[in-house]
Amino acid sequence: MGKPDVKEYEIQLKEDSSLSLRETSEYFERRGTLQKTLVDLASRLEDAGVDYAVVGALAMREHGFVRATVDIDLLMRPEGLERFQKEFVGHGFRPAFSGANTSFRSTDTGVRIDILTTGDFPGDGKPKRVSFPEPASASILRDGIRYLKLEILVELKLASGISAPHRLRDLADVQDLIREANLPLELTASLDESVRDTYRDLWQKAQTIDPLQGK
Repeated sequence: MGKPDVKEYEIQLKEDSSLSLRETSEYFERRGTLQKTLVDLASRLEDAGVDYAVVGALAMREHGFVRATVDIDLLMRPEGLERFQKEFVGHGFRPAFSGANTSFRSTDTGVRIDILTTGDFPGDGKPKRVSFPEPASASILRDGIRYLKLEILVELKLASGISAPHRLRDLADVQDLIREANLPLELTASLDESVRDTYRDLWQKAQTIDPLQGK
């Protein structure tokens, strides 16, 4: 299996520095609002008995790497998504755009919430060995909020980046997590066989890459 070039993606980011600056500025301006929305939403989901897990950039932050984001990504069971649509939409949340059924916004803060569902597949959406798990068993509780476990987050991001060229950011996320959170090579054993070689490759690169120079 050929390994996608994460360095190529990092170069693309450097070539559009104005975009990076805008995203970072917006992140710090809205970080308080984002956290408030997350805390309030997590509390409502717990009260309603809806299983969920925070994924994406906010889960990465919890596990040791801060990446700018202004959205909340959640994993739910299909039944949980249905309950969200019926009980939360119109009561503090609305569709993010006309016809949206997995993307919503808080009517109070405007923060966007994107929902992924158990059983679907990361990256290109095609069947593969790695799929989105049950949030209850795949999450850990920290400060009243349920986050996707580290090894599952890494596994999903690897499967996504391997299967979809437009998802190179997911491989870059894993490499950043390895470097910034000092993830061990031994984590390989906790991952599905289909993504182990890519994790080993990213781990080796993370030991030598200068984050400022990209080499």
